[in-house]
Amino acid sequence: MQGGGGALNNLIGEGRSWFLVNYLDFLSGYELFASIVLGVLGVAIVAATESKTKQRT
Repeated sequence: MQGGGGALNNLIGEGRSWFLVNYLDFLSGYELFASIVLGVLGVAIVAATESKTKQRT
């Protein structure tokens, strides 16, 4: 949610919102990139969890 919502928020240009990357000062200027990375990591974690769950059954 943080990755996708943050990326959409930065693309639309809504400014600061409740998305985490907008409040981390060291990411200033890289909010869109950081949001995309968060989204990709989130999808990878879900996929890995799903794969691990299917292997157990």
